[in-house]
Amino acid sequence: MRVLLSVAASLDGYIDDASAQRLLLSNTADFDQVDRIRAESDAILIGAQTLRTDNPRLLVNSAERRAARVAAGKPEYPMKVTVTESGDLDPRLRFWHTGGDKLVYTGDAGAAKLGSRLDGLARVISLGERLALPALVDDLRARGIHRLMVEGGTGMHTGFLAAGLVDEIRLAIAPILVGDPAAPRFVGPADFPGGAGRRLHLAGVEQLGDVAVLNYLVRPDTEPVK
Repeated sequence: MRVLLSVAASLDGYIDDASAQRLLLSNTADFDQVDRIRAESDAILIGAQTLRTDNPRLLVNSAERRAARVAAGKPEYPMKVTVTESGDLDPRLRFWHTGGDKLVYTGDAGAAKLGSRLDGLARVISLGERLALPALVDDLRARGIHRLMVEGGTGMHTGFLAAGLVDEIRLAIAPILVGDPAAPRFVGPADFPGGAGRRLHLAGVEQLGDVAVLNYLVRPDTEPVK
């Protein structure tokens, strides 16, 4: 399975500010490119904290792209996936009420807390006593997911990279300086494979208005997303 990590960050590495209102880092052209990549994905994953904070719908917005998916024999929308240790998920979030199939990955404790709260909205999958991302990826692969797009937040970016599960990073850099230590960053502290001595392969640089998009290959044998 191919895993693409997609993120927009400020020049100083933040993915949001610390205010209650979401900081829009991308522009129209970048949002459209992200929509295209979503349409090419089999599943889109977002962490529970981002789900609670941003309340996103996480959809393919282009009707033309959705029609092309259907014409190719795929569901209209990619599967939507979220990950929670705590099981603290509100069934009123927009995520559950738009798009196609939804999966929730958790551990035994999180599944017990969720109970029947998401019945009819999503399938809840417990990965056992401990929620491990490699087991999650294996389960998605067994369900026929070949292209997974991970859209955040910090915990998911950090976890997938630290576990060596990412093939490519799409990093959109916005011309903004946040400078607030209370704001979330692209990744948190972790023991990343190879440490600071490992250099990723820069496969592409693109200007989309005032946003620069950098594509890094984490696995050297991976072909970049076009």
